[in-house]
Amino acid sequence: MKLNLFSLILSLLVATSAHAERVIVIMKDSQTFQAAHMAYKVKGSGALRTGKAVSTPVDAEIEQSLENLNTLIVNARNDNEISKLQNDPAVAYVEKEVFHPAPLPVRGWLGTPVKNTPTVPGAKTPWGIMAVKAPQAWAKSNQGQGARVLVLDTGIDQNHPSLKANFEQGKDFTGESDGSDFSDKVGHGSHCSGTIAGVLDNNGFTGVAPQAKILMGRVCSENGCSNAAIAAGINWGITQKVDVISMSLGGAWSTPGERDAIAKAAKAGLTVVAASGNDGTGKVSYPAALPTVIAVGAVNSDLKKTDFSQWGPELAIVAPGAAVVSTVPQGTGREASVQLTVAGKKAAVNSTTFQGAREVLTAETNTLVDCGLGKDTDFAGKNVKGKYALIGRGEINFSVKIQNAIKAGAVGAVIYNNAPGLIQGALTADGSTLPVAVFMIEQEVGKKIQTTLAAGTEVKATLQTVATDYAAFDGTSMATPHVAGVVALVKAANKNLNGAQVKQILQSTATALGPNTNNEYGAGIVNAEAAVTAALSAK
Repeated sequence: MKLNLFSLILSLLVATSAHAERVIVIMKDSQTFQAAHMAYKVKGSGALRTGKAVSTPVDAEIEQSLENLNTLIVNARNDNEISKLQNDPAVAYVEKEVFHPAPLPVRGWLGTPVKNTPTVPGAKTPWGIMAVKAPQAWAKSNQGQGARVLVLDTGIDQNHPSLKANFEQGKDFTGESDGSDFSDKVGHGSHCSGTIAGVLDNNGFTGVAPQAKILMGRVCSENGCSNAAIAAGINWGITQKVDVISMSLGGAWSTPGERDAIAKAAKAGLTVVAASGNDGTGKVSYPAALPTVIAVGAVNSDLKKTDFSQWGPELAIVAPGAAVVSTVPQGTGREASVQLTVAGKKAAVNSTTFQGAREVLTAETNTLVDCGLGKDTDFAGKNVKGKYALIGRGEINFSVKIQNAIKAGAVGAVIYNNAPGLIQGALTADGSTLPVAVFMIEQEVGKKIQTTLAAGTEVKATLQTVATDYAAFDGTSMATPHVAGVVALVKAANKNLNGAQVKQILQSTATALGPNTNNEYGAGIVNAEAAVTAALSAK
C-alpha cells in the first residue's frame, strides 16, 4: 500500500514537472524551423528529446508547430531545459508563457444561465450599427458575404440563434482542452462576435456584417490571455487565410512572440483590429499600439469619447463602445422590467438593474415608499418593511443606500437617476448577491413618483429581471468588433486589399469628431458606407 502511494506521488510529480513551463520557441530561420517541424511530424511531441528537432536533446514536448511563424509551442520540464533551448544555435529566442488580464467589459454583467429564454433582444437595431452606417454599406458589400473574421477571445456560444448561421469553426489555444472546447464561459467573445456578424433577424438585431463568417480562436480563459495562445491563434488565422483578426484584448505591454506573430499576419495581408484599452489614459495598450494594427477607441451614443477609452498617437479610429447590446451565452443576459401602477393605471418605464442585486425572475409587486437619498436619516419614521424603497441617486454610494434599505426591512429598491438617461452599476465588489431587488428608473419618472407619493396617492411597482440571450456591455472591447465588422464589409467589396490599405481606407473615410487635440478620437468614427465606396474605387 505504501509503495503504491509513493508511486502515485512520484508519477504526479513527474507529470507536473514535465509540463512545468509552457514556452514559445522562435527558430532562427525557416530552414531551422523546417528541420524542427519535420522532426515533430516524424517523431511526434517528443522530437526535442531525440536531438533531431534542435542541435541538443532537450527534455521537453512540442505542443504545436506554428508553420506561419517559424515557431514552436513547447512544454519544457524545467528552467534548465529552457536554458538548453535558449542556447541552441538553431533557436532565435525563447519566451516563457505570460498572461494578459482576462478581457471584461467596463460595465455589464451576466447571470446564471436560464433555459428557454426569449431569442430576440427587442424590436430595434443596436445603436452602434446605425452609428457606423453599416446598413448603408450592405448593398455594395452584400452584407459582408464572403468575408471571414477570426475573433481571438474567450470563446463563443456557437448555437446562439443570432450566431449559429454565421459560425464557421472554432479552436481552443489555451491548453485547457485538446483544442476542441471553444465554448464561452465568460460571455465576452460571444458578445464581440454578435457585433461583428450577428444574423439580421425580423426584430432588428444584427451585426455590422450579417453575412460574414465567424471563426473563434479561444485564447483567453479565466487566467487571462497568454502570449502562447495569442501567437497560436494568429498562426491559425494566417493558415485559414481570414480577412481580419479581431482582438478585444491586451495590456500595457506586448511580448516579442506576439509582435512577431502580428508582423507576420500583416505580411500575409491580414488586417488586425485591436482595442485601445479601458484605463482612460493617454496611452494606447498593446497589441493595438503596434504600427500595423488598427487601434480602436470607444464613443458613446452622443459620439463623445467614453471616460474609459485610452488614446494616444497610435489610436487609428473610434467606434461605439457604450451600452452596446449584443449576443451572450444563451440565458445569461439580463434585462430589467419595471411597471408602475397608479390609481389602477399601469405603465412600463425604462429601467436597468444592478449587478449584485437579487434577481426577480418571476415578477413581484410591492408598494413604493419615498426614502429620499437613502441615508440613515431618510429611513427614520418610514415603514418600508416588506415594501420597495424609492431612492434618489446622489451623495452616497449605491451600496450604502441599499444597505440602509436592508436594515430598514425593505425587500427591494427603485433608484431614480439624478441626470438624464440610465446607468448600470454594481452593488458588490466580490460578486456576491444582496437579498434585495434593485432597479434604476429615469430621473423624470422618479420625480413624478415622488410628487405622487407626497400627495398621498399609492404607487406600486412591479419588478422583474428578464433572462435573455443578449446583454449591454461597455468597453473598447465592444468598439473593436464594430470596426472588424466594417473591415469585413470592405473586404467583401474588394478582396485584393491588404491590411495596410484597409487601415488607410478606414482612416481616410472616417467621420471626424472632436475636440481632438490629443488624438482622443483618432481619425474619427468609422464610416462603413464611405469605406466600402472607397474600397470599390480602389479596384
